[in-house]
Amino acid sequence: MRIIRLEETDSTNIYAKARLKEGENLVVTARRQTGGKGTKGRSFASREGGVYLSRLFFWLKMPVTEAFRIMANASVAVCRTLENYGLTAEIKWPNDVYVQGKKICGILIENVFSGDRISSSVVGIGVNVNNSLPEELKNTAISMSEAAGHLFDREDVENTLIAETGKAFDMREYRRRVGFLNRTVTLLSNGEARIVRALEVDERGGLIVESGGKRERVTAAEVSLRLAALP
Repeated sequence: MRIIRLEETDSTNIYAKARLKEGENLVVTARRQTGGKGTKGRSFASREGGVYLSRLFFWLKMPVTEAFRIMANASVAVCRTLENYGLTAEIKWPNDVYVQGKKICGILIENVFSGDRISSSVVGIGVNVNNSLPEELKNTAISMSEAAGHLFDREDVENTLIAETGKAFDMREYRRRVGFLNRTVTLLSNGEARIVRALEVDERGGLIVESGGKRERVTAAEVSLRLAALP
């Protein structure tokens, strides 16, 4: 596996995607991103001091129905990395990783499809390590250094995360690591919001919720989740 380490790029995902045709397992890292991307087209703050990387995966027989596993694997890799440095992490379904009740990383998966198969994936991960956070995010986001009260060796964290993204994973571990269950949450879908109780995550990554005494299964493709219920 080749690792390309950059001082700065617009987005490690964009840089990695441009090399998909080379067919080589690859990791791209950057100290800074000028155009970091999050889910649903949101921007991702990428100040120096954080870890920003994208990893290319090529699959032989990955059905589209298994796409959730790619996202779950990335979340578990981040949790394992943080635990290596003494931090307790938990996943907010489907793939946000939280420490001390605040978001500590961003994950963006971009898959390439061939019929009913996923032929390759670009897994982008950004972790707040020693970087400062924009003022508007300080109530909802956190860095490793803020959580622990001291700075970390950024390159060591980067290397640990690269190693963890390549390790074996199963859905049982993901399900064990999902927190924020048995509580009221807000589900957002097509501009509409509704309050439900999040109960559990099933073996395929669906979230089981309850509302009005009725249970239903929702997927990450259908809804997004907010921890705070609407006033």
